[in-house]
Amino acid sequence: MAEKPSRQKLGLVVTPIVALVVAAYVGDALTTTWADRHPLLLVLLNARSRILVLTTNQLSAVSYYVAGTVRLLSSDPLFYLLGRWYGDAMVVWVEKRSKSFGDQIRLYERAFTKAAYPLVFIAPNAYICLFAGAAGMPVPSFFAVNIAGTVARLYLIRRLGEAFDAPIRSVLHFFDRYRVPLLIFSVALVVFVLWSDRRQGKDEIGSMLELAEHPPDETEAVEPDPVEPGRGEPEAEAEPED
Repeated sequence: MAEKPSRQKLGLVVTPIVALVVAAYVGDALTTTWADRHPLLLVLLNARSRILVLTTNQLSAVSYYVAGTVRLLSSDPLFYLLGRWYGDAMVVWVEKRSKSFGDQIRLYERAFTKAAYPLVFIAPNAYICLFAGAAGMPVPSFFAVNIAGTVARLYLIRRLGEAFDAPIRSVLHFFDRYRVPLLIFSVALVVFVLWSDRRQGKDEIGSMLELAEHPPDETEAVEPDPVEPGRGEPEAEAEPED
């Protein structure tokens, strides 16, 4: 585990993560409006698979691969660095503050212990990148596997877009025809998702801001084994009688 960062140094990592989360929400809200008119800007805001499918046929190969790779990889080194800095304490911190995703995070964690490199290649989400940093995966290996997996994903989506060009064009035509109503609906949906996530303890922005204010410490890396109900403390062994 690397040396703990100062608050200022931690802020330099948390701030861009928050900015990327906000950009993703904006991209979700503008998908129906920008998918046909501003596909490159939309990908830079949010490179979800569905957005990549909608925009790939409208972008040149260079624009698609460069924008897609940059956006998909933008947050990965930041989460890797958090894991590298705080180790297991960061993992426990995330588990405790993810009320709805605690079990899912532990599932990712168990899978990572068995197949770290395949997971970084196939599904380098925030949790996997965090685990990679906490586990001390070498930086060159992390970037090599992550970039290779990202490019492979973009290639498959590019081929998918070519195969379903006609249906995609139909969807984009529908977006164009009902542009204003769909924009209103999309914005309302994003606002609802933000409100719902906050209620369920899945507020990404709030979690990152809390991390900047209250970073994890070593005491969070070790959790005592819970005492089973009804058992209480273990009984001391009786001394042998003379």
